[in-house]
Amino acid sequence: MLRKLSKVVQTQKAKFATAAAAAPHTSPEILYTGLFINNEWVKSTDGRTFKTENPTNGKVIADVQQAGKADIDKAVKAAKDAFKLGSTWRQMDASQRGYLINKLADLIERDRAYLASLETLDNGKPYLASYYGDVASVIKNLRYYAGWADKNHGKVLPTDGKYFAYTRHEPVGVCGQIIPWNFPLLMAAWKLGPALAAGNTLVLKPAEQTPLTALYIAQLVKEAGFPAGVVNVVPGFGDAGAAIVDHPDVDKIDGDQHEKILDLIETGKKQGAKLMTGGFRHGKEGYFVQPTVFADVKDDMEIARTEIFGPVQTILKFSQLDELLERANSSEYGLAAAVFSKDIDRVNYLVQGLRAGTIWVNDYNVFGNQVPFGGYKQSGIGRENGPYGIKNYTEVKAVVVKLTEKNS
Repeated sequence: MLRKLSKVVQTQKAKFATAAAAAPHTSPEILYTGLFINNEWVKSTDGRTFKTENPTNGKVIADVQQAGKADIDKAVKAAKDAFKLGSTWRQMDASQRGYLINKLADLIERDRAYLASLETLDNGKPYLASYYGDVASVIKNLRYYAGWADKNHGKVLPTDGKYFAYTRHEPVGVCGQIIPWNFPLLMAAWKLGPALAAGNTLVLKPAEQTPLTALYIAQLVKEAGFPAGVVNVVPGFGDAGAAIVDHPDVDKIDGDQHEKILDLIETGKKQGAKLMTGGFRHGKEGYFVQPTVFADVKDDMEIARTEIFGPVQTILKFSQLDELLERANSSEYGLAAAVFSKDIDRVNYLVQGLRAGTIWVNDYNVFGNQVPFGGYKQSGIGRENGPYGIKNYTEVKAVVVKLTEKNS
């Protein structure tokens, strides 16, 4: 059996510790709703704000400052200034960068219950998923990349003639990072860890649906001791993201659902798929959708070809492995896939044939900070996690020096 996954929409699976979770904050205090620029909390230039809602009941949690182009310009300038030659950040030892990233992980661990509660409030996932899954993974990811800070280095290269050649691994510069709503805190860590370990500065825009945990992390960045301008967090909408993408001084870019899900479910019904269970919204408050399973799905049906960010499973029959490969690879996406089989030859055939960045065998949704994660085709460029993750934020400079004499 194979299940396609084009975006990570389920709770991250991990082998959790058996220790009991700390009690959740039932009504976590909202401490930070501003723009975090140059280690200071500021209001938007034009005074705009937006509301972030609790998806379980649709009620407003807080009004958040909404960044516009002028605010993005300020954030990018702060990041650019922090990256200048001779700045505190550029002159900092790589081991000290690692220390600061570890310090940030310490602070997140200290505030783990609060952050998990805040993530649950703003995103809607269960508290235990936030506590044991998301926040625990954030801590591990930051510690992993803290260890990389003084190990991302170049090589001496044997060169013909009287020359000495070596490579330098240098930071890219100012990185614009746009974070999705499904794993707000974890996706921020996947960007922060390698970018900071490599010595970059950054402007991070959290999703407008889920800005609160990224804003709290910004305050922890300041508490950890990162120099001003190294990390800037600017919540906003598409115009803010566009301003980051289009900004000439940004050196690298790394970047309502309830009704969409229900519309796709209705499309599946109309196109002849057999609804086995679910198929409707759940309850009167919030944005819940019943777990939904469709059988007798055909390849040309929209629900078979469209990403559904919700609890909807489509089941398609197959008779030959090549038929299965053709179906799976016909998608314009290729983030991950899973193969369930006891036949190792079939497994290997599918692993080699599937056009996806991750293939799970006899399990699903398993992640590790050491294992690269990223997609083929429209599912992205580059890889998160592992040594590949830090390469995304590294420039390689070749240096060739002429010698008067060379000896082995």
